[in-house]
Amino acid sequence: MHAIRIAPEILAQVRARRGRPHAFERLDLRRAAHIAVDLQNGFMEPGAPVEVPTAREIVPNVNAISAAMRSRGAQNIFLRMTIDERSASSWSNWFAYLHSDESARATAEAFAPGVHFWQLWPQLEVAESDLTLEKTRFGAFVPGASRLHELLQDLGIDTLIITGTLTNCCCESTARDAMQMNYKVIFVSDATATLSDAAHNATLENMAMLFADVMTTGELVAAIAAA
Repeated sequence: MHAIRIAPEILAQVRARRGRPHAFERLDLRRAAHIAVDLQNGFMEPGAPVEVPTAREIVPNVNAISAAMRSRGAQNIFLRMTIDERSASSWSNWFAYLHSDESARATAEAFAPGVHFWQLWPQLEVAESDLTLEKTRFGAFVPGASRLHELLQDLGIDTLIITGTLTNCCCESTARDAMQMNYKVIFVSDATATLSDAAHNATLENMAMLFADVMTTGELVAAIAAA
């Protein structure tokens, strides 16, 4: 698990601005959804193309959040990073300039719909009442990247709980855009994971300062139980 640390001066600024430690400690579960980001074999499995070892360690916390939400009739939504036949043209600069030819080809093959690495990690607990969506960008709210915004609007959701991997990539990208689209965002510090403690904590500080209410799994599960 990451060694989590948010600088005391950041926490002091957050408390001074909000007047309290947490912005969204009272939840309306009829309008809340847990968004589990990219917990797929391609990120989780030892030796996977984008292995994030710490992501395996957060799965019990993600499952605990999912179970708590499910027990109260609230929605879990599992996102899958997907590279489809349109990606090479619609996201051409990412492939052409930020990858070698070999890397671009391997990434596209790893996250093609239906292949092994694209599948959700088997230790993730997913129930029939949960939903699964594909996304074709780091952030789920980029136009054309997924149906997440439309689905949330149809369900009357205004509060998002973000877990998953990578903290500083797909989780952060999705959370930043969500807040700017006027969703309430809770970012779970010990149910997100990336490749280093430094990168993880930098995102937590960004979230706390500007974009989200940062909670631990324990704090969040208690808030769900009290809702």
